Amino acid sequence: MRILGIDPGYAICGYGVLDYDENSAGFQVVDYGTFQSREGTAFAERILIIYEGIRQIIKLYQPQVMAIEELFFSRNTTTAIATGQARGVLILAAAQTRLPVYEYKPVQVKKAVTGYGRADKKQVQLMVQTILKLDELPEPDDAADALALAICQAYTGPRPDFKLKGAYNYDYSLFE
Repeated sequence: MRILGIDPGYAICGYGVLDYDENSAGFQVVDYGTFQSREGTAFAERILIIYEGIRQIIKLYQPQVMAIEELFFSRNTTTAIATGQARGVLILAAAQTRLPVYEYKPVQVKKAVTGYGRADKKQVQLMVQTILKLDELPEPDDAADALALAICQAYTGPRPDFKLKGAYNYDYSLFE
């Protein structure tokens, strides 16, 4: 199964594409990286960079499922709203290609990858490196988080309770 993991952001958005063999429980890294915009870039341009970037990744690698981080912000509502808008663009790109989307809370991802729901960024990076047998630490941490989301999806499987829901729940039959 080919899995696309996404760590949403509006200045830096991480992505990771993995092939997962359920029989051997083995991974193969296909690609990972980030979509970035320079400081001072207009917000509409930032969203366009993310949209065009994710469309290219989906077209190029044709994943079977997308795992995206559920947003959690307790203080900075301006950042939360902007990140939510970037997340919406990512979900739109998936919906346009009928790509199923699953969402995970950060604590779920950390627990799936490290065994500890309160692991720090460095611990997550180290475990992603170990699980994927990478020679180097995956960087930047946005890309490592995206790979962690893909690993979490592989370990969790297509559980209906993690399928995108709430206001973002969509029925593809409406598009036909």
